[in-house]
Amino acid sequence: MIKIYKDYRTEEILSRKIDDYGDYESVVKDILKNVAARGDEAVREYNLKFDGNALKSLEVTRAEFDEAEAALSEEYKSVVRASAENITFFHKKQVKEGFEIVREGGVILGQKYTPVAVAGVYVPGGTASYPSTVLMDVIPAKIAGVGKIVMVTPVKCGGKVRPEILYAARVAGADMVFKVGGAQAIAALAYGTQTIPKADVIVGPGNIFVALAKKLVYGIVNVDMIAGPSEILVIADGKSNPVFVAADMLSQAEHDKLASAVLVTDSEQLACAVQEEIERQLCSMEREEIARVSIENNGKIIVCGSIDEAIDIANQIAPEHLEVCVDEPMAYLGKIKNAGSIFLGRYTPEALGDYFAGPNHTLPTNGAAKFSSPLSVDDFVKKSSYIRYTESELLKAADTVTAFAESEGLFGHANSVKVRVTAAKNSKN
Repeated sequence: MIKIYKDYRTEEILSRKIDDYGDYESVVKDILKNVAARGDEAVREYNLKFDGNALKSLEVTRAEFDEAEAALSEEYKSVVRASAENITFFHKKQVKEGFEIVREGGVILGQKYTPVAVAGVYVPGGTASYPSTVLMDVIPAKIAGVGKIVMVTPVKCGGKVRPEILYAARVAGADMVFKVGGAQAIAALAYGTQTIPKADVIVGPGNIFVALAKKLVYGIVNVDMIAGPSEILVIADGKSNPVFVAADMLSQAEHDKLASAVLVTDSEQLACAVQEEIERQLCSMEREEIARVSIENNGKIIVCGSIDEAIDIANQIAPEHLEVCVDEPMAYLGKIKNAGSIFLGRYTPEALGDYFAGPNHTLPTNGAAKFSSPLSVDDFVKKSSYIRYTESELLKAADTVTAFAESEGLFGHANSVKVRVTAAKNSKN
């Protein structure tokens, strides 16, 4: 049963367990080195070892895409397209334009945005598969103008990607899809193989092997985030429906045994009602075993003095998903500082964000919402600044620049200005 805490002012209640990669790091490092050295041959060996498939061809063919689309009902395909439209509409608002400043004397300063050439997208396929993640991760890359979007996803011994995944990839605009998962997929995207292009950025959630592989290849490529288990924190007042609150908490608990679901409320009565309701709903869940372990090991109900105090607690925890179940949620939006995605009101369940509303569901976890953001178009572009000085403007700035450079002991920097000053003076004599 989920525990209720009336005194939460201890580090133990508000803190998370620290991820311990020690048991996995040597394994993942070996996989990375092997794939970097041997490419597709190593990838196939790991596919056989971990997923039980012995595929000679790793890339999904056009015929497989067509077969997948034909296998799905028109009703399901319309659901995917509707979701894709909302995700596209939201993420198009994120596109930024550069700027240029022309100053007196012909000095030009500016900033421009350039999409990366190749984006790698990892789509999980372990205890469940996620066509929604395909849409969330591929569509922003497409909107950013990425040249080539390469998707990887694990397959088991049958050797086929689930049709829902392939249809979502087609709708979203993935250019290539490969049948490979785990750390070997991240290695293939980071280093490139004979058939899998090297990526400039790798995005998408995965298990601990995937997360650690992304952490280890950062610097060779960029990565979106090191995603941990899913999280939800629900702030709810005494007028909230305990059935709704319990259902929302269990919607995240069913993801993973390591997932966490937390309720913070100013009502002890609601806390007890939600505790009972979670037990009732657990008994009828398809993924009861997973959800029960998550609730019993990582779930919490925290009773505090007010909704303002509940928001302070939420800001300390910095959850991946934050629901604010009160009558006037917009009044509290400005006080929320740390959350991946915020769901406002009694009729805005987190599931809306996972599948349909439009904002991205690839979100910072483990408190990373204190310093990072949801996946966005920004993850697929890079900024370059540019500068243009005329001869006359360089001469005006020369003394300042050389003095600054020499103060740091970088006389070569200073000289690169001085030689131009000398040349300018000589040309006038």
